This record gives sequence, structure tokens and C-alpha cells, in this order.
Amino acid sequence: MYYYGLAVIRRVSPVGSKKVFHMPRDASTDKPLVELVNVAKIYPPDIVALEDVSLRIYKGEIFFLTGMSGAGKTTLIKLICRLETPTRGLIEVAGRDLSRISPAGIQRMRQKIGIAYQDFRLLEKQTVLQNIAMAMEVTYASTKAIHARVDELLALLNLSDKRDKLTGELSRGEQQRVALARAAANGPSLLLADEPTGNLDPAATELVINLFRHLNEKNGSTIVVATHDKSIYAETEHRVMDLRKGHLSAHPNRAPRQIELFEA
Repeated sequence: MYYYGLAVIRRVSPVGSKKVFHMPRDASTDKPLVELVNVAKIYPPDIVALEDVSLRIYKGEIFFLTGMSGAGKTTLIKLICRLETPTRGLIEVAGRDLSRISPAGIQRMRQKIGIAYQDFRLLEKQTVLQNIAMAMEVTYASTKAIHARVDELLALLNLSDKRDKLTGELSRGEQQRVALARAAANGPSLLLADEPTGNLDPAATELVINLFRHLNEKNGSTIVVATHDKSIYAETEHRVMDLRKGHLSAHPNRAPRQIELFEA
């Protein structure tokens, strides 16, 4: 059984009580924030989306998952946040086996995770402000704090003038950036972004990359990006791995020094 890890291993703090899903931000141990062990996902009747995937993602990483459409990237993202369940294998987040967490516990966990869906999942009859604010309202943030955070994110994504527009009136590229702002609203410990630049031009893509850097540096967020857009990882020093027909491997165009192979 193999794991793909970092040359420098970061640490996470102990898991909290059952009533609070603790997503560590500090300290240092060799335990990963996200771990998959021999994970497979097979859809009826016999469609293999993922096969024997083992992976460790450490706190503070910006991790790129590449592959063509249909390779299994979206499935892997959904498994990490328990929108899907594996056919077999183990998935842990912050040291917790997801299969052993109650539905209420999963909901608490998702409050610590920002998810930018490939299909956006915006409420088109609500304004940009309302769509982003929704993610913060469930955490009982004050109206003042919500408006300040929304304004900050919209400025980072060059959408300040769209704040009070209905999302249904925006272009696809603008909607995609709103979806990313919503995912980032709570300064998540873990952000999962599924094809976050699929509808963006180079200038807007750069804004998204800068948002990821901002979250990573300011909040210590771990960022997992599923993409087939080579422009966002071509020059990066961060880890890049490739999914092909459900199998995970080192990206073929990455230097070997960026991958360390651990045998368990």
C-alpha cells in the first residue's frame, strides 16, 4: 500500500469532542488533514470512478488534482466532504473516519469546509451578497461581519460592482467567481474547488489563484483544486497529482523531487 506525501510533513492538533468537529489550524504532527486508504467508488451497474486510491493531504497544502473529464476528480472531491460514500476503503478528515460520523457531525464538519462546485449551485433569484452571506449565516456571524467579509472577497475577485445584482443576471465566469467567494466566506480550514477556472479568462484565473494564496497564507487553509487547466499549476511548486481512469499517480510532467513515496 502506497501513499503520496510531502517531503516536509506538517502536523495537526488532536481531534476535539464528539459535539464539535475540530479542524486543526496549528501545531505539528505527522497526521494528515485528509487521508484516503485503498478507496474505490463504483457506480451501478459496474462503472469504476475510482480504484485503489491512497492519498495523504497535509494541513496548509495547496494540492492540485489533474485529469481529463471523467477521470474521477469530482468523485474524489465529493468523497472527501461526504457528498458521496466509497464502495470500499477508508477516508479520514482531521483524524476522523467519515463512515463513523453521524449525519449531524457531517453537517458540522462541512461548516469547516468550503466547497466550490463545478455547477456553481447558486440561487439565481438571490443577489450576489445573499448567496455569499448564506454560508456565513449558518455560523451565526453578525450582519456587520458578513457584509465586511463579502466586500473583502468581492474586491479580491473584482466583483465589487456586482454585489447587489441577481446571480442569474451574471455571466458564467462571474457566477463561477461568486461560487468561489461563497466557498471562501468562512475562511475554511479546507477548501475543495472543482474546476474553479473552467469558465474564466486568464485575468480572472489569476484573481482566483490569488484568492487561493490569500486563504492559504492568511487563514492557513488547505486548498484542494481539481482541474484540467494547466495554466493554474504549470509554474507551481505545490504538489500535483494525476487521475487517469480512476487511478492516482504522480503527474507525468512534474519533477520527481516534488513527490515523496511512502510505503506503509
